Amino acid sequence: MLDFLFNSSGIQVTIQEAIREIIAFMHADTDRKYKITIGTDSQLMHGGMADFVTAVVVHRVGNGGRYFWRRIPREKTHSLRDRIIKEVLISLNVARGTLSELKKHELPKFDFEIHIDVGENGPTKQLISDVVSLVRANNFEPKTKPESYAATNVADRHV
Repeated sequence: MLDFLFNSSGIQVTIQEAIREIIAFMHADTDRKYKITIGTDSQLMHGGMADFVTAVVVHRVGNGGRYFWRRIPREKTHSLRDRIIKEVLISLNVARGTLSELKKHELPKFDFEIHIDVGENGPTKQLISDVVSLVRANNFEPKTKPESYAATNVADRHV
């Protein structure tokens, strides 16, 4: 799990502060349905290096949301497959830590998803089965493009 994140305004917060903000957001309207999503996106840099950005999103379905993000700079990747697998592994790690913290609190009902930056169009389509299986094997619900907004929109904004 990460030790700190940035909120949507770019202000650094601790994991505990982010969890408190998520809980407060959910408690502000307990009659709504919530989704908590984790997604990672990356950008290939020179020499096979890549920057990875992970987003933690709490979505009050039909009524906005909040998000937090974190960059892991300059990791070596050898191929597109390697980079996508690394994105998923980072998301799974963050998801386990986030869910563990959230389970310590009484919260309104929420869905928890891992958003993967792969889709039927483009070079990542051959990877869909593998990464979806990886997420399911870790007991999380996977979402791919076009439903993977935590990775494809939120994390992508900060890559």
